[in-house]
Amino acid sequence: MWSKEKIQRRITGLRYKTDPLGGSPQARGIVLEKVGVESRQPNSAVRKCVRVQLIKNGKQVTAFVPWDGSLNVIDEHDEIVVEGIGGSSGRSMGDLPGVRWRVSKVNGIDLWQLLIGKKKKPVR
Repeated sequence: MWSKEKIQRRITGLRYKTDPLGGSPQARGIVLEKVGVESRQPNSAVRKCVRVQLIKNGKQVTAFVPWDGSLNVIDEHDEIVVEGIGGSSGRSMGDLPGVRWRVSKVNGIDLWQLLIGKKKKPVR
């Protein structure tokens, strides 16, 4: 039974120990800095990402910022909500190496609503 890795990981609870979000679907965090991550071959681009320190446990993760120009909406020290980016088995998606999370909300407001101008970002 212990020879099967999936069973071993499930019984020891390794998924929750290694997961920065602790098994939850979303987590709040504070933006530390804006970074550009180069995409993998054969693509050539600089994907816009942010370094985030999670509030619940203090761990740092890199989160992808979707849509054109949405990095301009996010400032340092903003409170954001990160969620899984949707790769297989909770891994990174597409050509983004090591990026497993994406930004969904900024200061409690949906990122898409801020981007299209429907709502204003509250000042913290």
